Amino acid sequence: MSELKLGLPKGSLEKATIELFEKAGWMIKPAARNYFPKIDDPELTCSICRPQEMSRYVESGMLDAGITGKDWTLENESETVLVGDLVYSKVSRKPTRWVIAVAGDSDIKTLEDLEGKKVSTELVNVTRRFFEEKGINVDIEFSWGATEAKVVAGLVDAVVEVTETESTIRAHGLRIIHELMESNTQFLANKDAWNDPWKREKIESMFILLQGALKADRIVGLKMNIAEEKLDDIVQLLPSLNAPTIANLYNQKWFSVETVVSEDVVRDLIPKLIKKGAEGIIEYALNKVI
Repeated sequence: MSELKLGLPKGSLEKATIELFEKAGWMIKPAARNYFPKIDDPELTCSICRPQEMSRYVESGMLDAGITGKDWTLENESETVLVGDLVYSKVSRKPTRWVIAVAGDSDIKTLEDLEGKKVSTELVNVTRRFFEEKGINVDIEFSWGATEAKVVAGLVDAVVEVTETESTIRAHGLRIIHELMESNTQFLANKDAWNDPWKREKIESMFILLQGALKADRIVGLKMNIAEEKLDDIVQLLPSLNAPTIANLYNQKWFSVETVVSEDVVRDLIPKLIKKGAEGIIEYALNKVI
């Protein structure tokens, strides 16, 4: 039997990724201190890897496909196939941002003010290329962690750090002077695996279902019964992907109406539907929208 080797990101995205796969149709069972979780698909084997290393493993063929950030693919200058973006995060569903930050009371106001200064970051290669393109000479050192604290302690003049909400940046009293880049989660494939017809079809099918699970996030189904004379007025209230599904109820001048709407619309919509005469309203969660 053919088998696809899949890499899952360790760390902050691990839980969210496993939950996404569950919505897409795969049950992954991680085990304590085990980097090879079980998955209920005999055609897949899983490995959990640090996002910083994922693109290298995919490029080398140790993995056929993997999920990691665009930032780390650029950092490693990996030659992989981009299957597509998977825009999700534990906080916001927005791309993460790599920013250049300095101490709140620093005299550094612009990028040019960093000439000859020391910058700490985990994203060394991307940062080095950025400053070289700008023609600004900086001393870049690799950070093993707690990057923001190094500015506070006076060990460096600036940091290049990733943020979603800027809360950690602000908590350390830092000030952002420039946004270096945006990054989001991506699904990558090894070039040889992509050229293998069976593996490519498996990867593409997986991506379709993962995207469907993401589209279903914060979208719900609504189903209700509506009397014939009230149908047109109520249907005008209903948002939908295309148009509501309407079916006759047996031997009655009533209709069953079903639609898909954004979750944040429902709280205002249901009271309006009731006032217009909708009955038996059911709200239900969705796993995938494709």
